[in-house]
Amino acid sequence: MTLNRFEVFYTVVESGSLTKAGEILKITQSGISHAISSLESEFGFSLLTRGRAGINLTENGERMLIYIRDILTLNNRMKQEAAAINGLEVGEVRIGTFTSITTQWLPNIIKIFEEHHPSIVVRLFEGDYSTIEQWISDGVIDCGFLSLPTQKSLEFLPLKKDRMLCILSDKHPLHNQDNISFNQIQKESLIMPKEGWDNEIKEIFKENEINPTIKFEVSDDQAIISMVENNLGISIRPEMTLSNIPKSIRVLNLEVESYRFIGIAKKTNSSPATNKFIDYVHSWLSENNLMDY
Repeated sequence: MTLNRFEVFYTVVESGSLTKAGEILKITQSGISHAISSLESEFGFSLLTRGRAGINLTENGERMLIYIRDILTLNNRMKQEAAAINGLEVGEVRIGTFTSITTQWLPNIIKIFEEHHPSIVVRLFEGDYSTIEQWISDGVIDCGFLSLPTQKSLEFLPLKKDRMLCILSDKHPLHNQDNISFNQIQKESLIMPKEGWDNEIKEIFKENEINPTIKFEVSDDQAIISMVENNLGISIRPEMTLSNIPKSIRVLNLEVESYRFIGIAKKTNSSPATNKFIDYVHSWLSENNLMDY
């Protein structure tokens, strides 16, 4: 078995298409098909099914993907380590992120990081907290921005305490207040983020014995803000998501200060390129007085 065929298989799974995998790897579609067929022949069973909906993993393919991903990850780390020994910088960093980090931190961080480390490729994977955490555990990504709590098996570097605030329309009866009580929140219709994005809010509800009335659940920050602006309900959001809200939205402090605790998580045995990126995130936040933990 060769690493090339493993790479072809993994790229097909990741891209969901033989054609896209060929474009990424600069291999003809027939070359991609031959590599997959050869690998299936050597294993003795099918790895993929091909239908109108595209490419899907077989049950056996899912089992093999775990090992193939680990092999490719270790090979990449070995190459990076050898390059580091020789005084070179090469590699790839796959980063899990969510909207507020992608918008406010990463454009500046990546721009300067790539200027200093042009041979290290940065790839972004957007997801919710639980998805990013699972991606790190499974080796899909090398590191990811998360909010506490996280799995004990992951290393977590704390970065920022992000204050949780209540937002409501300036047409709402409570809009003239500076603070909102938990008793008032419990009486309102709430616009909540979907499951996986709502860890901190659930924790606030639990700690303060709030039984919320949830009217809508949406995953996009801008959709939540737009609904609040149109007085369809109120919401509780992290301060980082409120940098460009309309003037027609009022921001109120919660009765008791609450935070989401943002950091970056990774497995213990991370690659040199991953460690360099994490070190740079820490230094960039410090230099820009954004570290708050």
